[in-house]
Amino acid sequence: MRTTRITITRIVATREHQGINAELQYLAGSLGLFNPRDKDRSKFRIFIALLRALKQRQRGLSSDELAAELDLTRATVIHHLGSLAASGIVEHSEGKYVLRVETLEELVAKIRSDVGKMLSELEEVARRCDTSLGLR
Repeated sequence: MRTTRITITRIVATREHQGINAELQYLAGSLGLFNPRDKDRSKFRIFIALLRALKQRQRGLSSDELAAELDLTRATVIHHLGSLAASGIVEHSEGKYVLRVETLEELVAKIRSDVGKMLSELEEVARRCDTSLGLR
């Protein structure tokens, strides 16, 4: 069985534009990129570095490049990249890590699609369980 973990946190935000940094932090927080154990926000910093690489049309960054750029250990970078890949935000190709999509709006749309597929599969499993248990 393959599992994909997607963490989406509802964060209350004002409806007015508060600047790009506040907007990115809101988006990242909603996608579960912040964790109380991640004191220096390493996962968020990796996400931003990959976003910057996308903007500059780079073909992605290696874990060594990310570690050097962000002054993190390679182990920390690989740990967070694994988490980002498991949640469908990052892909690994030819030794480089890239964001899964070309825009943040497309990223949210892909996540919406992934969640929809997962819920459809969950409904089918629930239907089979109901039938087996005589609830249908």
